[in-house]
Amino acid sequence: MEQPKSSFKIVSDKRARMLLPNALTLINVCIGLSSIKFALDEKFELSIIAIIFAAIFDALDGRVARLLKGTSLVGKELDSLADLISFGVAPAFIMYFWSLNNLGKFGWLLTMIYVVCVALRLARFNVSSNSEPSWKDNYFEGVPSPAAGIMVLMPLILSLSEINIITINYDVVVPTFFIIISFLLISKIPTYAFKKISIPRRMTIFALFGVVLFFGLLLVYTFKVLIICGLIYICLIPIGYFNYQKIHKQKVLNGENNENDDLEDIL
Repeated sequence: MEQPKSSFKIVSDKRARMLLPNALTLINVCIGLSSIKFALDEKFELSIIAIIFAAIFDALDGRVARLLKGTSLVGKELDSLADLISFGVAPAFIMYFWSLNNLGKFGWLLTMIYVVCVALRLARFNVSSNSEPSWKDNYFEGVPSPAAGIMVLMPLILSLSEINIITINYDVVVPTFFIIISFLLISKIPTYAFKKISIPRRMTIFALFGVVLFFGLLLVYTFKVLIICGLIYICLIPIGYFNYQKIHKQKVLNGENNENDDLEDIL
């Protein structure tokens, strides 16, 4: 009688599904740390590109984890720590080496305030409870840390884009950006999450073409495209706020809203 074959596994199937998302998160950490090294060497173009790659890996790890059903508490904590480095510490140090060091102690104070605000936002995310799906899932509470990390780099990106429309005093613009974005990080202003975007089947081919076109333009006109994307996102913040308030009022009038529900605070 043939005996059943025993399979030898180093790790269980569930743990194996966790390896890829956590590996992507660790790559995110390495890229964020490398961006600081590039800034130390005054290679600010490379440091910005590194932050963009970190944002891409940050977007991938969570989606890959959900796709493979490999989500875990360790992965959640690891992702938050990676975000603190790649979108908190790294952008702050890049801007400090580029401009804020000219402001002396005040520049260092702004650097610390921004990193602390990123840490507070991530801590708020870690202690937030999982709520039932609702229309509020389409909104974040405040600006997410990846978006804040890129937005705080906008003055540097503008200087590298060679767009010389007006003369800019970066000693004023950079501190102003740090203060505003630090406030947006810890605020409860609703912002679009872009997590639930449905595309009709007949529009799929055009959506794929648009994605290819976007990354092609990003490859050729990197800093100009980043400036345009940053301006679009900034304009979407007040639009998202008023749209949220409109839907909220409709739900209250219809008796469908639960006042105890907070916005989904996912970074």
